[in-house]
Amino acid sequence: MKLQQLRYLCETAYQGMNLSKAAKNLHTSQPAISKQIQMLEDELGVDIFVRNGKRIVQVTPPGQMIMKIAARMLRDADNLKKIAQEFTNEAGGTLTIATTHTQARYVLPPVIKRFTARYPKVKLILRQGSPTQISTLVTSGEADVAIATEAIDQFHELILLPCYQWNRCIVVPPKHSLLKLKKLTLEAINQYPIITYDFAFTGRSKINQAFESRGLEPNVVLTAIDSDVIKTYVELGLGIGILANMAFDAKRDKNLRSIDASHLFEPSTTRIGISRNTYLRGYIFDFIEMFAPHLNHANIQAKLDNSETDTV
Repeated sequence: MKLQQLRYLCETAYQGMNLSKAAKNLHTSQPAISKQIQMLEDELGVDIFVRNGKRIVQVTPPGQMIMKIAARMLRDADNLKKIAQEFTNEAGGTLTIATTHTQARYVLPPVIKRFTARYPKVKLILRQGSPTQISTLVTSGEADVAIATEAIDQFHELILLPCYQWNRCIVVPPKHSLLKLKKLTLEAINQYPIITYDFAFTGRSKINQAFESRGLEPNVVLTAIDSDVIKTYVELGLGIGILANMAFDAKRDKNLRSIDASHLFEPSTTRIGISRNTYLRGYIFDFIEMFAPHLNHANIQAKLDNSETDTV
């Protein structure tokens, strides 16, 4: 049994049984992956995958158990490398952050600036996607941390570190009639076409819940994964926008006005997700503390230490 075989095994599963994609990601050939997986199955004496002819279609029940152990072994091997790097190259390395557009565009810039000033030799990689996509990047080992609001709590492979709460605002063109109201209501908002986030993004579920609780069905005419796209179409007059409050900047968004809507929606919590049983290099602890100052090295490490017995 070789680590390379386990890596081929896990990558094939990550790529939805697509050997071509797995081979491309691992810089090898499809026949090489097939051969190594077959050799591992022969050695273990069980089928890890169900096949339809030569095509892999799904993971067998024993294969699912083998996959979990293989992923843990690969993670432990990666941890060994990280420990060695911690002592041989304290100031250098790579930090891959998987996050959503809103976090990358509006929250992370000052944190990234501080981090790069302290660790100029650390290579930073930002991977953007939906909360589900970025959580998967961390569980697969392709990213060190995930920063998101929605869906991240559905990944039990991740340790979740609550960072901060936020709420929403309504963005409208100047002189819009909603600006004249003394108190904004959901009923008033519901009189206009709405532009807001896609269902998988940035607190959309809280928006839906608020309208449903009042027996209202919002007229959502356009959804986007990008706060800037939402604002662009509000400027064009297609509707009013429901936006994360940190995504509105009065200096930049001069053609729009913001109305606080925090009294209408439940607040959302942005969290950092890290893999259980992972080894975090010192600069990753520092990055997390820069992003959320209440999370220091000691309480993050305590979470990691408890993760082996934490089954929630």
